Amino acid sequence: MLEKLEGVEVRFVELESLLSDPAVVKDIQKYQAYAREHADLNKVISVYRSYKAILGNLEESMALLSDSDHEIKSLAKDEVSSLSARKESFEAELKKLLMPKDPNDDKNVILEIRAGTGGEEAALFSGDLFRMYSRYAENKGWKVEILSHHPTGSGGLKEIIAMISGKAVFSTFKYESGTHRVQRVPTTEAQGRIHTSAVTVAVLPEAEDVEVHVDPSELRIDVYRSTGSGGQHVNTTDSAVRITHLPTGLVVTCQDEKSQWKNKAKAMKVLKARLLNIMQKEHDDKRSEQRKNQVGSGDRSERIRTYNFPQGRVTDHRIGLTLYRLEDVLQGDLDEVVEELTTFYQAQAMKNADPASTAKK
Repeated sequence: MLEKLEGVEVRFVELESLLSDPAVVKDIQKYQAYAREHADLNKVISVYRSYKAILGNLEESMALLSDSDHEIKSLAKDEVSSLSARKESFEAELKKLLMPKDPNDDKNVILEIRAGTGGEEAALFSGDLFRMYSRYAENKGWKVEILSHHPTGSGGLKEIIAMISGKAVFSTFKYESGTHRVQRVPTTEAQGRIHTSAVTVAVLPEAEDVEVHVDPSELRIDVYRSTGSGGQHVNTTDSAVRITHLPTGLVVTCQDEKSQWKNKAKAMKVLKARLLNIMQKEHDDKRSEQRKNQVGSGDRSERIRTYNFPQGRVTDHRIGLTLYRLEDVLQGDLDEVVEELTTFYQAQAMKNADPASTAKK
């Protein structure tokens, strides 16, 4: 680990020199790339330099353990104990910082929420989940843009697709993919019986043009009149867009905007995100042995969380986390859930990456 950290520090110093080079400053793209890399390494180097200082102090304190003065020896013993604990803490932090970073972590996300089993009750809960995620995103200062939505007559959502933009959005949302189950008494239930419904959530990283190239000749684009309740342009202009990707059969529709070209642009964003997701899954399948060690694939068929209204309880089944503050969570207070999930999966990744742990298996 120390050898790797020394290499990181050499690169960090090199970047500092490059960022002050007039030739680099004039090249905006190159400068921004170096600046991002410098910012990414900054925390690692800060922790590493503090760690090196502790190692130096620890070495000095250990040398004093053989001092003939009992008082100095006693003080050195306490210092060694304290510094050793800090050394272990810094080592754990450095291992975490040196873990390979998910290349999608800094990206925006395409959030897709669909009503599953449960009919209208599932559609109503789809709306609840979208409001929960929207409020959480707003609290973080992120932008939420609806790309497509299909409401139901009672105010629910059969489906909604939105883009959430901001700093490192995917790293926060990536563990939300899966089946979300709700247990509550529907407003239409006269007997007061608890119903169980399900909603699927998919979180896809936004695809950049350099990652996914879509050949226009492989697309079939249909335009048609929007459908829905009210609105000056509904059923009067061919503004709705349906894009079919012929090689994969993927179909994306968008009719939320009055402008045909805006609907087309939104639909293309969703299509590219889905194509990127397919590409990444195919890549994972080719590495099947490594995939066995991965935790939480985000498969939509996986039941990840239950929202129980009679008990005011939220349970995440993957990590065994139960919170008895359902209303707060639905109002967008997701920090505790996100932090627990992130900590759990980071620990799993560190365990799987540890050669000693693998050898024991």
